[in-house]
Amino acid sequence: MGSPVQRRGNVPVEAASFVGRTGELAEIQQLLEAARHVTITGAGGVGKTRTALEVARHLHDRFPDGIWLVRLSELRDGALLPHTIARELELQDQTFRPMMDVLADYLAERRCLLILDTCEHLLDTCALLVPALLKGAPELHVITTSRQPLHAQGENAFTIAPLAVPGDDVPAADTRDCDAVRLFADRARAAAPAFRLTEGDLAMVARLCRLLDGLPLALELAAAQLRTLELEEIAVRLDDRFAVLNQTSPSVPLRHETLRAAIGWSHELCTPQERLLWARASVFAGSFTLEAARQVCAGDPIDVTDVPEIIAALVDKSIVLREGSRYRLLDTIREYGAYWLAELGEEHRMWERHRDHYLTMARQAFPQWARSGQVIWYHRIADDHTEIRVALETCLAEADPTALEMAGALWFFWFTCGFQREGRSYLERALALPTAQGDPFRVRALWAHGCVVLAQGDLAAADQSIDACRLIGTPEAEQAADYLEGTSCSIRAQPDEALRLLLGLNPVLERGGVDEAIWMLRQAALAFTRVVRGELGEASALAQAIRTEGLRRGECKFLSFGHYIQALADLGFGDFEGSLRHAREALDGNRRLGDSWGMALALDALAMATAASGDPARGALFLGIGEQLWRRTYGRSQFGSPELTAARQGCEAQIRAAIGDAATDAALATGMRTDPVEALA
Repeated sequence: MGSPVQRRGNVPVEAASFVGRTGELAEIQQLLEAARHVTITGAGGVGKTRTALEVARHLHDRFPDGIWLVRLSELRDGALLPHTIARELELQDQTFRPMMDVLADYLAERRCLLILDTCEHLLDTCALLVPALLKGAPELHVITTSRQPLHAQGENAFTIAPLAVPGDDVPAADTRDCDAVRLFADRARAAAPAFRLTEGDLAMVARLCRLLDGLPLALELAAAQLRTLELEEIAVRLDDRFAVLNQTSPSVPLRHETLRAAIGWSHELCTPQERLLWARASVFAGSFTLEAARQVCAGDPIDVTDVPEIIAALVDKSIVLREGSRYRLLDTIREYGAYWLAELGEEHRMWERHRDHYLTMARQAFPQWARSGQVIWYHRIADDHTEIRVALETCLAEADPTALEMAGALWFFWFTCGFQREGRSYLERALALPTAQGDPFRVRALWAHGCVVLAQGDLAAADQSIDACRLIGTPEAEQAADYLEGTSCSIRAQPDEALRLLLGLNPVLERGGVDEAIWMLRQAALAFTRVVRGELGEASALAQAIRTEGLRRGECKFLSFGHYIQALADLGFGDFEGSLRHAREALDGNRRLGDSWGMALALDALAMATAASGDPARGALFLGIGEQLWRRTYGRSQFGSPELTAARQGCEAQIRAAIGDAATDAALATGMRTDPVEALA
């Protein structure tokens, strides 16, 4: 491992070139240096997001802790704004501290740039959040984009206009360097590679740019039509459309009317099936897969087999954006589609199909959480996290009992993959629904909630889940309560009571579902309790059984925990090489699932084994990286467990005795500022 690795952010590399706005870019950079918060405002389609990203590209070297893009158009609930920012920062604090405090602490000593994109539907929330973050983080800078200013304290609003267009009196030959003409020509070549802007075309293109008021999105939509239409035909059709518009409103069209007219013209050039799929796809808040489009958007008169071809046609027309294997609608395009969806009277039906698709995903994922599909389904759910949020929010807003089933089915994603805080919120809200009392999925949701809050270290909340399960009193509920209480006792340093409760459990592995999960978790909790009690032989036997079952199933998480327990047992046996090997296996498995607390546990074991095997400086480095993960994820080391804390302190004392305080402190500090994921890859 070399020097500390720093992430540089998540700003995407834009496929299309950026044209013009040289002066605006310089002004925004100057404002940002002076005021630290700039809101780029302007009409829909004027290029606010692209301008913000281009500013970020120019400033990349000034922010050693990264430039982070947070897309807010996908966010429906303002209460989740801090969580959304934290997710993009890859900050996995899962304690029950207020997320604003977590963000403020994390950003306090970092020089980074946040881009909060599309804030207009969250004005009040953003207006409170941004100044609060800036106050506690003197090196933080923020760019927000919105159709109107936030009116936040310390905000500098900068309005960007459409691109400059050539005047009527400008000779055609002099229009080639005009920004709007340059953008049209650039996008035209992308749509039709054979296109060349000749001297004879300049007057026609200049006329198009004036008609479209220099709006970048409108120009891009028009240029996309060159795949199927000649330039002259595009000009004539747009001319006719704006002539009709001006007959009803003799004044020059306002910019939002211009954009609406351009989008409407693109809409008219679509086939009926393309228009219908455009409207139906507007229910997706973020990106979606082709399979999701098939399941949600197909139906009379669109055959499911026709969806790929229709999507491809909409991509060609620049209505749908392709991002790798996923697709997305720009906000303005989505709004237009949503308008037509409502006009067609299909809004409620499409929301139901959207909900049903993601409920089906959750149902399919549930039996795989302890099987061979575990990692695959983690990535699938993570990729569709935005749409799952939308589905859950829709269900909760309508008091739809489906929310309880969906939230409970995703227990592993919440519990293991860094989303305990969010999962807890959804589970608690679903459990509070009027229909939840008699719901057949209530026990599963209570058990999932208990797992999540135990992982957060909130033992009082875990007690509430345990009590609720006891009140239900069914065998399934009693089993869930016993597991939760046994694990709670283990965390509370009551190993004898933990052992009694865990040994009394009798989940049937073959039943699948909650039984299957409890069986695996019970084995893990028992193994941990045996280690705590110093019963290394029994712990090693349980670790072997967990690894054997994990390998048989082809899963990752419990297999990794088996390696972690074996690493601790081997350390106690004096087998330092074996301990190193198993600690590395545990670390690798948890990394595959994005499991920060699993990685932190594995790093503690790796540090102890490394120090014991004769490399105390490297052991201190691993302790530092692990400590960083503990603080970022849970706010305190080793879940607050006395036994784990004592083991870590003993390891640190051993290291200090070997290399001295100064070298130990330096190695720990290096570990604390080293990026865990990239440094350990």
